[in-house]
Amino acid sequence: MLRIAVTGAVGRMGRTLIESIHGAEDLTLGAAIERADCPLLGADAGEVIGVGRLNVPVVADIRSVIDHFDVLVDFSIPAAALEKADVCARSGKGMVIGTTGFDSAGLERIHTAAKQIPVLMSPNMSVGVNLVFRLIELAAQALGDSADIEVIEAHHRNKIDAPSGTAIRMGEILAKATGRDLGGVAVYGRQGVTGVRDRKTIGFETIRAGDIVGDHTVMFAAAGERIEITHRAHTRSNFAEGALRAARFLSTARPGMHAMKDVLGL
Repeated sequence: MLRIAVTGAVGRMGRTLIESIHGAEDLTLGAAIERADCPLLGADAGEVIGVGRLNVPVVADIRSVIDHFDVLVDFSIPAAALEKADVCARSGKGMVIGTTGFDSAGLERIHTAAKQIPVLMSPNMSVGVNLVFRLIELAAQALGDSADIEVIEAHHRNKIDAPSGTAIRMGEILAKATGRDLGGVAVYGRQGVTGVRDRKTIGFETIRAGDIVGDHTVMFAAAGERIEITHRAHTRSNFAEGALRAARFLSTARPGMHAMKDVLGL
């Protein structure tokens, strides 16, 4: 039985993860971790999310439960994720990171941790999204500079970063596939007199509204035709299932940085 620790345990994603762990025959919840000011510290994680008592209290200090889990799944904020990565590296615990918004220094810390433990980091754990990553790569390679490329994403009104980590990852894939540097060709929104579009730019458009779980579309607009590759998430359970699939993969993986394409064999 693989023991999973969940950070942000009583948040939207944390609750979904715990529900999925509870329903899996080969997994068990080893630890439920929250921020120090969470009013539910000490409560049973299973009772908090409504699946019944699991005898796993919600705690703030990962070090107090470090012997209770094999792999940590993190959907939190960069500062909290980096703290957990340091502890996991010292303790030999694998880590799945779904948190986004890291700066270059934060990414360097994660890569340092990966020298000691297996780490899988992805802005989107959905199997469907990771298949889309491959599809847009193939399309970009085939179309090259013959099509204008736009990335359009939509999320719920409470999402605090934009564009989404998934949209940025899509941009990175598209830029690499067409031999471009994303930093030099990305255009984030447009306003005023923008002039004629440069064929090599990759545009990003962001929507924040309502309770949208996550929509991503990559548009390839060529003369006389348009290709759109879209993924729409209707629930968070697909992210949870992908993250737990990644955790299973890490349980036997060597130290280093891994990706969902490794899990899926893409």
